[in-house]
Amino acid sequence: MPGGRLRVYLGAAPGVGKTYAMLCEGRRALGRGRDVVVGLVETHGRAPIAALLEGLEVLPRREVIHRGASFTELDVAAVLARRPRVVLVDELAHTNVPGSGNAKRWQDVLEIIAAGIDVITTVNVQHLESVNDVVERITGVVQRETVPDEVVRRADQVELVDMSPEALRRRLAHGNVYAPEKVDAALANYFRVGNLTALRELALLWVAGKVDEQLDRYRAEHGIAVTWEARERVVVALTGGPEGDTLVRRAARIAARTKGADLLAVHVTRPDGLGGADPTGLTRQRTLVEDLGGSYHQVVGDDIPGALLDFARGVNATQLVLGASRRGRFAQLWARGVGVETTARSGSIDVHMVTHAEARRGRRMPPRTDAGLPKARRLTGWAAAVAGVPALTVALLPFRDVLALPSEILIFLLLVVAVALAGGMWPAITAAVGGSLLLNYFFTAPVGEFTIAEAENLFALVVFVVVAMAVSAIVDLAARRTREAARAGADAEVLSTLAGHVLRGDAALPSLLARLRETFALESVTLLERTDPTTPWHIAATAGGPPATTPGDAGTDVRIDDHLILAARGRLLHAADRRVLEAFAAEAAVALRQERLRAEAEKARPLAEADRMRTALLAAVSHDLRTPLASATAAVDGLRATDVHWTPADRAELLDTAHQSLTRLDRLVANLLDMSRLQAGVLGASPQRLALDEVVPRAIDDLGTVRGRVVCDIPADLPEITADPVLLERVLVNVIANAVRYSPDGRPVLVRASGHGSGVEIRIIDRGPGIPQEDHERVFMPFQRLGDRDNHTGVGLGLALSRGLAEAMGGTLTPEDTPGGGLTMILTLPVTGRTGAAA
Repeated sequence: MPGGRLRVYLGAAPGVGKTYAMLCEGRRALGRGRDVVVGLVETHGRAPIAALLEGLEVLPRREVIHRGASFTELDVAAVLARRPRVVLVDELAHTNVPGSGNAKRWQDVLEIIAAGIDVITTVNVQHLESVNDVVERITGVVQRETVPDEVVRRADQVELVDMSPEALRRRLAHGNVYAPEKVDAALANYFRVGNLTALRELALLWVAGKVDEQLDRYRAEHGIAVTWEARERVVVALTGGPEGDTLVRRAARIAARTKGADLLAVHVTRPDGLGGADPTGLTRQRTLVEDLGGSYHQVVGDDIPGALLDFARGVNATQLVLGASRRGRFAQLWARGVGVETTARSGSIDVHMVTHAEARRGRRMPPRTDAGLPKARRLTGWAAAVAGVPALTVALLPFRDVLALPSEILIFLLLVVAVALAGGMWPAITAAVGGSLLLNYFFTAPVGEFTIAEAENLFALVVFVVVAMAVSAIVDLAARRTREAARAGADAEVLSTLAGHVLRGDAALPSLLARLRETFALESVTLLERTDPTTPWHIAATAGGPPATTPGDAGTDVRIDDHLILAARGRLLHAADRRVLEAFAAEAAVALRQERLRAEAEKARPLAEADRMRTALLAAVSHDLRTPLASATAAVDGLRATDVHWTPADRAELLDTAHQSLTRLDRLVANLLDMSRLQAGVLGASPQRLALDEVVPRAIDDLGTVRGRVVCDIPADLPEITADPVLLERVLVNVIANAVRYSPDGRPVLVRASGHGSGVEIRIIDRGPGIPQEDHERVFMPFQRLGDRDNHTGVGLGLALSRGLAEAMGGTLTPEDTPGGGLTMILTLPVTGRTGAAA
């Protein structure tokens, strides 16, 4: 069944008319023939609200008793049983009384929607989780009841119920919101004009964000790529170059001119991930964008203008900020450039071309000699160019009259290609130019002169030089891309190792820093921390040799945030390594926080455990100890009464009741004390040699009236065991009594023993309902009563205490399923001759 729809009336403050608007909508829906009921509406004594309820079906509320007082809550079960088409539920943020089905009313609403019922509800903006702290700062009032924003955002309709602060204060003064005795205090405190204005703005902005989401979803569903200028969004394109800071600040000023405008920064990377911008510059500019309240994005594309415009249209941007081209005038003759091309294709998006200090200075190309082939190969290429060309000329001179000029050119071209493969572009270009001169001098008529008589020969030599240079450039580019690909592969391998380090849970900070030091062959890696900018740095963690004590001591440092810096000492790292270094730094910060959270959790665990035990003990004392005590007291009081004549049978029954209650109370107190001793580690065991055929019958006799439901099968030839007779008998009584309690009538509990190696197994087998596999260990937790249908059978300590006593004697107590249904408890104890454990 599809889920129901949710409609929310959102207000800035109490009294703006949310409940009134909800009831009016309910009456309109009823008038249209829809089945509408009122799940819960608070009138707060307002006559107009009570009048709107007339004629609407109001479901009865659920009564909840808490601490002796009676409260009413939304009856979800009644709503689901009635199954109306629409239900009206007031005050979505309300906290239900303890004992209700759900802790919050919004959880009730989600349950109703999941059943296919439409819900109309109300909420104030101060109850939204995302603005809760802002509201506290504005009004000085802590809102304890909150609703996750996602619950309201998933609503099919969110309608703002708006009212000016002055009008709301008039309503308050006229007694339309609160009782007269509360009006003056409300007007002087929460309902001040400034507070109401700020709350109204919060509500308007939140609804605007919701409308924005709906608009984006509509445009995506209908394939609308044209920009709708419903809201200003300024996109700034970044390359990582030095002009980026100027562009970001200019875009921020443009966005600041319109209140509520968004600032977005985008960087376009190539699909192969090679080359590209300076990561250090991009990191700095990303930080600047976020400091100015914007967001940073990265997209992939071969066509940079197209990728920029696709992103801008995807976010419904109205303005795009680009930097003036850094290419020189000559380079702009060959291609229009990103700015010109983007402007030509921008359509309805305004493009701002911002000038800067780097405009038309040309791109700062990295040194090509260092970025391509290694030094040994380049030296080989230069040697081949300088010595190979003359040697080839000498070798071809005897064949000058046999070979034609095209053949000689092809042979020289082959040499140029070989030089390019060996040493890259510049040695190959040198070989091409030198080869063309030698071809002209020795093989082109007139021979022995640097002149060319025939135009065809001139054309052939020019083509030779052009082809040789093109081949050299391609080979050099291939070598450069190969090296970049190798670096990218190495980075990917390092990042993959880091990801595996995290996924395996091996996130210990020293291990992470040690791996970073090994990866980059550093002297030391240190995580520096300070509490605020005025305090000195101190070492949070380090790996390797002498650590850096300040960022200035490090050869390379990565700023994680205002309080954390990763400082690396040793060799200087290449700029391209910073991307990997930043990934390690971010993970190191996460590892540091995890370590501290674990430390805090370890400190809090004993307190939480003690609190849990204390709470459970109090619950046990408040009920399970009180019940037998009350029964015994009532029986004794009855026997002491002088105004009542008891028959011998009545007197015997009262005495029996008192005896059973006191016996149960004694057993309960003993279990509680023993459990406390076990957890404190002070319960001692006195192991001795025992025969099972002596202990097990005594334990069965202790069961009293239910001992007839137990069948015992203890072989006489079993070896003697090592155990404490008193503790073993208590274990057997607890486990067998538990089995009898859950065994159906007519299906006796079987106690069977057998020897297994160095131990003896005692199996207590019942044919009851059994326990799911996933709960096998839970039954041994204190105060657990899995499957109990009543609360009068104990505090749930029997099995927990039994396992503790078994382990104190050097044994084990484990459950397994009984074939055919039921549960089998296996008590394993060491045989005589094996060292027993004592706690």
